[in-house]
Amino acid sequence: MRYLFTAAAAVIFTAGLCLTGCDSKPAASSSSSSAAPANIKIGFLVKQPEEPWFQNEWKFAQKAADDEHFELIKIGATDGEKVLAAIDNLAAQGAQGFIICTPDTKLGPAIAAKAAADNLKLISVDDRFLGPDGQPLDSVHHVGVSAHDIGVMVGKALADQYKAKGWKPEDTAACIVTFEELQTARERTDGEIEALSAAGFPAGHIFKTPEKTSDVPGSFDATNVLLTQHPDVKHWLVSGMNDSASLGAVRALEGRQFSVDNVVAIGINGTDCLNEFQKPQPTGFYASVLLTPKKHGYDTATMMYHWIKDGTEPPKITYTTGILITRDTYKQVMKDQGLMD
Repeated sequence: MRYLFTAAAAVIFTAGLCLTGCDSKPAASSSSSSAAPANIKIGFLVKQPEEPWFQNEWKFAQKAADDEHFELIKIGATDGEKVLAAIDNLAAQGAQGFIICTPDTKLGPAIAAKAAADNLKLISVDDRFLGPDGQPLDSVHHVGVSAHDIGVMVGKALADQYKAKGWKPEDTAACIVTFEELQTARERTDGEIEALSAAGFPAGHIFKTPEKTSDVPGSFDATNVLLTQHPDVKHWLVSGMNDSASLGAVRALEGRQFSVDNVVAIGINGTDCLNEFQKPQPTGFYASVLLTPKKHGYDTATMMYHWIKDGTEPPKITYTTGILITRDTYKQVMKDQGLMD
């Protein structure tokens, strides 16, 4: 850890001035007058290479590479030290730019400075960089999910199911599995709570429960704590930052003998819940908001390619939305999105 912060500090010290645009080197310019490299190489770094979401981002980025005839270099960078080493690796291979989903948003200034020092163009994807003040790093181009709007979509869908089932408010509560450390997660769960409240669901029956890890076991443990605190609730609405948060809560509710008729859970991502939809009998996991890895993979890689080749600078901020999928609709929607044959 000491090495990581020392390395990051050194990078910021040696290249910090470049963050303000003090240099106008041809390779870093957005002017179309610069000659394009003969062999364009683009890196794509992800924080969890084993996860389906990132596998799909890579899949669609590779499709862009095949269509546009550039070389895509895929690297799993699971911590800050590996990120900084990967950027140097890309520079040594002759890459001209890279796309990254950082393992830690606070590494943003160090990553941006390192990219500038190695003369590499940079686009962040999924999780937006944060500056030293904790605010988004506006100097870096970003493609991300409109996290708040996605959360609102989930909250509205939960409210619709609550009304359709005719559950009594005094018997019903909402379990919102939170992960406050990540801004994107916080925006999603805040949106869920906001939409539920706006739809008339009792604010006093909306309960946050923080998970220590953003996976199924983390949510399972967090939900069990909440269920112990509220043993009289008969019906539960469930959501969180991703599919895993909702799935972990469903498993905890099943362990407390809650049936499918008394649980409505909605996830986010749409790629980690397919096994749930494919089970012979429905579970409390009702739906998910399918995000669009095609846009985050194909479109970001294409943006980077044209930025390098043609000098066409992409928008500073690009936000994407999602599509609500259920057990009945997911196959067709995923076929339409190129995620299923």
